[in-house]
Amino acid sequence: MAASQKNGFLVFIILGLLSAIGPFSIDMYLPGFEAIAASLQTSVAHIQLSLTSFFIGIASGQIIYGPLLDRFGRKIPLIVGLVIYIATSVGCALTNSADNLIIYRFIQALGSCGGMVASRAMVRDFYGPTESAKIFSLLMLIIGISPILAPTVGSFVMSHWHWHGIFLVLAVITTCILLAVVFFLPESRGANPGISLMPKPILKSYWEVFRLRQFFVYAFAGGLASSGLYAYLAGSPFVMVTLYGLNEKEYGLVFALIASALITASQLNRYLLNRYRSEQVAKVALVAQSCIGFILAALCVTELINLPIMIGLIFLFLGSQGFVFPNTSALALAPFNRLAGSASALLGSLQMACGALTSGLVSYFHNGTSVPMAAVMAACATLALIFIMAAPRKVE
Repeated sequence: MAASQKNGFLVFIILGLLSAIGPFSIDMYLPGFEAIAASLQTSVAHIQLSLTSFFIGIASGQIIYGPLLDRFGRKIPLIVGLVIYIATSVGCALTNSADNLIIYRFIQALGSCGGMVASRAMVRDFYGPTESAKIFSLLMLIIGISPILAPTVGSFVMSHWHWHGIFLVLAVITTCILLAVVFFLPESRGANPGISLMPKPILKSYWEVFRLRQFFVYAFAGGLASSGLYAYLAGSPFVMVTLYGLNEKEYGLVFALIASALITASQLNRYLLNRYRSEQVAKVALVAQSCIGFILAALCVTELINLPIMIGLIFLFLGSQGFVFPNTSALALAPFNRLAGSASALLGSLQMACGALTSGLVSYFHNGTSVPMAAVMAACATLALIFIMAAPRKVE
């Protein structure tokens, strides 16, 4: 089904907003970690676990949505997920316990999964494998804006309504997206009663996806590369605010600067794809990202780094990611049609599982320095490069 037949620009915007729910949910409350910890009478490290639980929720929840999207069509599971997200956002705003916040964030993540899985599957439905990499690059423009807007919006909300208001604003934003989905987003693939929701057929479908070498290699390469970003997200509040003394406004500006690298690279990727194949671009970008990650980690370990150098290296690191994500995502999903929903779910689940692991590692190895964040970022890029080197020579 061509997107142009269904008011393509509006469809694209809605898909972009759905894709941005997860990133916005992560980035918007990062400047408030210290305020949340003080309000709930706990440590920043404890509050960081709410980020980890969010990643765990996204990783596990996407596995659930895949078969639902293939069985009932794209819109019904998506709408249910958005309703869950809105309800738990209100729960996060009203909680007075750090442990409850961690639980609510997990359930909130389960709700956000619908938007993430459905948007990827609908890109595959509307545009097909040939144009998907370019569309994913365009979606990165919307996704990439969230790290620029979210911390700034979060800081503004905190200055007026304290940290509780952050989650209320998320609930309002998602309510608007829900209304757009209900009234303006066309169904890209109808219900398929032939798709079973029994455990054995579901596992068989996922195994069918997972065992395909092209999916396996590019899903893990993209997931591990993305995990470097999540390690940065988990560690940057402590490194930038506590270690280097940035205030909330300055942290938001640095976040915006670094996010601009991701946006710029993802848009350059569209033009590179006119001359080079997706697998070529992704491989070169991962070589660059691995080298940058190693330099960053080495400078942090030897204490030869300062704030401007750190910002510059992270800028280049995430710039490389802007070339990796669109291409690995498109390559991983390209072989699938009937199981596009399951493939999208498994792809996102693997990515977020890696993200949950890396954000947890940053918290676990927290030692009052920038080394845990930098070391995990470097390790993620290196492992991603190892995976992509094992990619099949011929891809679909």
